[in-house]
Amino acid sequence: MSKIAIIRIKGKIGIKKEIIDTLDRLRLRKKYACVVIEDTKENIGMIKRVHSFVAYGNIDDETYKELVNKRGKKDISGKLKPFFRLHPPRKGIKAKLHVEEGGVLGNHKEKINDLIRRML
Repeated sequence: MSKIAIIRIKGKIGIKKEIIDTLDRLRLRKKYACVVIEDTKENIGMIKRVHSFVAYGNIDDETYKELVNKRGKKDISGKLKPFFRLHPPRKGIKAKLHVEEGGVLGNHKEKINDLIRRML
């Protein structure tokens, strides 16, 4: 099963409570937080609800390993925390536009790996 990386791009100001609740369920509580989840029907439904506030796509194994090595934190019991805090992207982004319009929001498919590397 493939993995999907989701990065929160927009903050909480002016967002409906239902969207904030969905972002909290995805553990995307702060701007530039990233989670890696399995590609299931339920997760796809949550992504569709918040697609105007996040960037997402299929992450490859090499990028995932790099993400864990550079940004992975462990909790008290030694388990890897389920989210990663990233820097704002180098060379900037257009946060108000979707991918189709030349921005960063929405489905990046395989290009999410390039965005994650710019944010490490």
